[in-house]
Amino acid sequence: MKEKLSISKKLSKRKYKPCPKIITSIYKFIMVDIIGRKYKPKFNIIDDVNDCDGPCFVIFNHLSRLDHIYVCGATYPRVTNMMAARNEFYRSKFSFVFGLNKVIPKKNYSPDRLALHGVSEVIKAGGCVTFAPEGLASDYGGNKPIVPGTSKMFKHFKVPVYLCYLEGQYLQNTKVCLDERYGETSATMSILFTKEDIERLSVEEMDDIINEKFRRNEYAWNAEKKIKWETKGRICHRLEDFCYKCPKCGQEFTMKGEGDKITCLACGNGATMDDYYQFHPFENAVIPESPFEWVEQERMDIIKEIRENPDYFFEDECTIGNLDEYKLVGKNKTSFIVGEGKIRIDHKGMHYKGTRNGEPYEFTADYKNLYTLITAIDTSFFNFYLKGEYFDVFPKHQTVGKILLLVEEMHRYHVNFYKNFKWNDYMYEGLELGIDNK
Repeated sequence: MKEKLSISKKLSKRKYKPCPKIITSIYKFIMVDIIGRKYKPKFNIIDDVNDCDGPCFVIFNHLSRLDHIYVCGATYPRVTNMMAARNEFYRSKFSFVFGLNKVIPKKNYSPDRLALHGVSEVIKAGGCVTFAPEGLASDYGGNKPIVPGTSKMFKHFKVPVYLCYLEGQYLQNTKVCLDERYGETSATMSILFTKEDIERLSVEEMDDIINEKFRRNEYAWNAEKKIKWETKGRICHRLEDFCYKCPKCGQEFTMKGEGDKITCLACGNGATMDDYYQFHPFENAVIPESPFEWVEQERMDIIKEIRENPDYFFEDECTIGNLDEYKLVGKNKTSFIVGEGKIRIDHKGMHYKGTRNGEPYEFTADYKNLYTLITAIDTSFFNFYLKGEYFDVFPKHQTVGKILLLVEEMHRYHVNFYKNFKWNDYMYEGLELGIDNK
């Protein structure tokens, strides 16, 4: 009897080569011309990737789960191979389509030789690889630092790198509310690094250029553009997932976003938000300029708190999920629930203690290997890889926003491999950072 191959083995045996032109044409027709029509996307082509005769990369700032539509529209008719999260290949809704489009799997924020092999095969064949160096769509309207190692890869391959710069896609489909909202969105294509640039620039210089090019605050952009969005009366829905701390009384997890209002249930502080994503504070309220500034202030509070308290910890009850190597996940799920217990973040790492597959189980992920978390779909749960194995964590309460900030800033305090942006140095003024800066 023929041995049944695991999903991992199928992915490793797959031949990674440029996607067939007919598949690219069909994909573009369905996703851009039919589905994407309702978004009224604008494409601005400064430097056309179709003018590049040889292999190349196209990178994009990742704002939402809809970004692939814009990247396809901006690169067509050039055949491209997109890189996507490896765990998505275990979901029935994506598995076949990803295989058809020759999508390259990559473990988010985790070393992955298969991904590098896939990229290498496509580049050797003269193809074009598209991916988001941030590794994840925006959580609260800004960009994330690019994944360490990105520019080293560009140095290795020595091929041109194009930038597809996206605007408006986060406001179109936020992480806290998955409603599709209609306003204005665009994609601008330009050359970022020529072969000569890659030879001339250092890895650090290239990293800095990418981070600066990606620099983004969707709320500030919209305030300047004055774009009105169709928000279905739910613009503040679950906004407290990230805006969890009251700026007035300081209590956490007392904010409630509903309809067009966000209110502190403890002190009454709050605001309405209009269809231009502008806050209108209640009388005598204390409200930041936008959700972006709100979360940045929460980050600064965490930076200070964890340094003041060597015994700091935060925990919540949770369930955990894993993938099955022989069974695809269906029904819009991302994993199979395998246990329940408590998740805890302290100065040593992120810990779980509870059950797994009916047996007692615990793990610790230290900050040398864990520097941020994945919010694959929304902010009701998070994901990460532990020694190459995928985990979903579903906290009992709306704590994902705080846990994400805690993991990032604990990592920066103790390790600092995944550095914050240089323009955020003011957040750490006079404070200790990790071993990279000691």
